[in-house]
Formats: sequence, C-alpha cells, structure tokens
Amino acid sequence: MPGVARDSGSYSVSRHGTVRSFYARCAAGDEWEPVTVGARIVSECYSDLVLRIPWYVAWPLLIAFGALALHFVAVRSVYFPVRHPEGFWSLQAQLGATDVWLDSTDRVRIHGWFVACPGSRRVTLFLHGNAGNITHRGQRFREITAAGSSVLMIDYRGYGKSTGRPSEDGLYADAKAAYEYLLKTSRPQEIIVHGESLGTAVAVDLASRHQCGGVVLESAFTSASDVAGTVVPMIGPLLIRSFDSRRKITRVEAPILFIHGSADDIVPMRLGRALFGTAPEPKYFWAIPGAGHNDIVESAGLEYRERLRSFYESLAGRPSE
Repeated sequence: MPGVARDSGSYSVSRHGTVRSFYARCAAGDEWEPVTVGARIVSECYSDLVLRIPWYVAWPLLIAFGALALHFVAVRSVYFPVRHPEGFWSLQAQLGATDVWLDSTDRVRIHGWFVACPGSRRVTLFLHGNAGNITHRGQRFREITAAGSSVLMIDYRGYGKSTGRPSEDGLYADAKAAYEYLLKTSRPQEIIVHGESLGTAVAVDLASRHQCGGVVLESAFTSASDVAGTVVPMIGPLLIRSFDSRRKITRVEAPILFIHGSADDIVPMRLGRALFGTAPEPKYFWAIPGAGHNDIVESAGLEYRERLRSFYESLAGRPSE
C-alpha cells in the first residue's frame, strides 16, 4: 500500500503506520476473519485521517456536504410522478381519448391523450401539475371539452407511459414537442396553453417563446424558489432556483386567465397575485372562494366551464361553435 501524506503534516497513512500495527494484531490472533480484517483496516485508516483534519477544514466540508444533500432532496421533491400501470387507465375509454405519442428533441418518448370537441377549431394543450399522471385529470378533460375546446394532455417524461426522468429543461422540451404536434393541424391562434400548478411554469415558458391564442394558469406561482420559501423560510429559496415564471411572463403576448383557490395552502394565492401583477395585459384573475390547491374544479362547480367558455369566446371575438 503506497504512502499518502499531506505537506502540512495534518495526516499521514503508510505501511509503517496504522495498517502495519493492525496487521501485527491480526498475526497475534486478535483479529482473523477476512471481512473483519478489511473493515477494520478501512475504519482505522479513516478514523486516523478524520481525527487529524483541522477543524477549520472539516467544518466547511461538512457544511458544504449538508447543503448539497439538502439541495438534492429539494430538487427531487419537486416531482411526484406516477408511472404506468398505476393510475386509472380505464378512463381512456370513458373519455373517448386517443393515444398520442411524441418524440422530444432528446429522443424521450412522450405519451398523451387527445379528446376532441366536435365542431370546435380550438384546442387546449393541458400541462398538469407535479403529481400523478393524466389518468388523474378526468374532470379537466370533461370540463374543458364542455367549455368548447378539444384537449391534448401529455404526461411529462417519467410520468405515466412516458419514458425518461423529469427535469426542468425536460418538461419544457416535452411541452414544445406537444405544441409542435398541434401545429400540424391547428393555427397558433387556435391553441390555448393551460397549465396547472407546476404546469403553469411550463405553460409560461412555452407561451413566452411561441405564439398561442390564450393562456390559462391554475394555481400559478412566481418561482419555485418563492414556493420553497413558504415551506422553509430563508433556507428554502436557497435550495431551489428554478421555474422562474416572473421573469418570463412579461414576454407572453396572449391574453391570460389566472385561476386560484383562496384557501390554497400549497401555492398561496399571494404568489398567483404577484405573478398576475407582473403579467402584461390583457389579463384576468378569478379567485375561487374556499378552494384549495387540489379541488378547484369541484369548488367552482359549473362556473369553471362557464368561465373557460367566456375566456375562449373573448379570444375569438365571437361565440364558439
């Protein structure tokens, strides 16, 4: 075993030190099992090294390691995908949904469902939140089509039947692939980009780069950093710095409808209001009294589809057919 030494003399490990003394004890019969021998060699060398590292070096290393660990956990906690076959896949037949398969720019295979609204040229690209998959959004399909728009809802990479693993840039690429798919049969002004929770950040990113007819944002937030700050004040914003809608929304050129529950305890309505304040005109804010983060459609009742229908009609300047 070659010697290892640091110039400052803080530690040294060589065949004439810890390892040799340990082998001597083994020869005396104190230790003899091979596994135990190996473990003890590593343990004693490591302990000898750690004990000799100066505190002014050890503490910064420990703090840096702790910060990296917290950042890793925080980033991973953004996504809660449910993969196939988990979910309510029999819903497809009930909705009359057809499968859509897309190839993202980085060769990730994206799956989605398309539900048509007969007689309407309007189509909604629905970008869901960070948990579950498309099979958990049956009510959104029904309400949006009832309001007068067809729907394409995709599962991001790592969700449902889609391949890959979720990431911020990956979600943006998945949304772009879905948008380009719709352009094959629809004009940009006929496409409504509709985001839910985390999907609002994906929707804002897409609409800030590409033309669309309108944008709907449910439970929107300014940035992931600001959301983290509501969970872990001071420390949270330092751990996650992504999904910055505040910076991007100023570049959206389509009308925007904000929808938020007044009792949302996951994404507080003040974050939605703050993003609304930054957004360009024309814009509208609908606060649903008593609604939380996950029961907007249920709390709004029939008014949900009526508000969407009214928004759709305002985009065309005439009643939808």
